[in-house]
Amino acid sequence: MKISLEQFDKAFENRIRLQVMSVLVANENYDFNSLKDLLNVTDGNLASHLKALEKEEYITVTKSFIGRKPNTQYAASPKGREAFRKHLEALENLIKQQKK
Repeated sequence: MKISLEQFDKAFENRIRLQVMSVLVANENYDFNSLKDLLNVTDGNLASHLKALEKEEYITVTKSFIGRKPNTQYAASPKGREAFRKHLEALENLIKQQKK
């Protein structure tokens, strides 16, 4: 089976978005500051990548307050989980093709 580039999801071409989805698929949810610390990125950088994933409907966003502090939780949506699974599958197939 030959892999075409269409099988790769452009949303996951960026390293940070790939990392965010990896974290969210492995965990029920994650808050903004924990993601920022884990991935070692700036607020603005993380926010722009989260916005891109949200636009694709790959993640859900829940805003609340803990005491008086705002808390934003992110979770992988069913659509996002499926897209990520397909992207990983395409990567695996590409790797298998390279083996002789």
